[in-house]
Amino acid sequence: MPVTRRKKRRKKIRYKKITFKLSAKQKKSFENYCKARKTTPTKLIKKLISRYINGFDKQVPDEYYVTENQLGLFDEDENYLENEMK
Repeated sequence: MPVTRRKKRRKKIRYKKITFKLSAKQKKSFENYCKARKTTPTKLIKKLISRYINGFDKQVPDEYYVTENQLGLFDEDENYLENEMK
């Protein structure tokens, strides 16, 4: 008599709601764009923000953090002084 195994249950996905406001003109423009591209507003938004929402669930890489000295202006000044003193 063969042994039958049960399928593993799929993990239930929990969704969170995010809202934002658009002006009437922006909403109409958004709807027209979706209609022209034959897509839904939800699919369009998810596609556009997928770059920002995929891959950061555990930890954000250091390269994406903004630092106090983001432009590195002060580092260049110190290097300039060191090179001038030599």
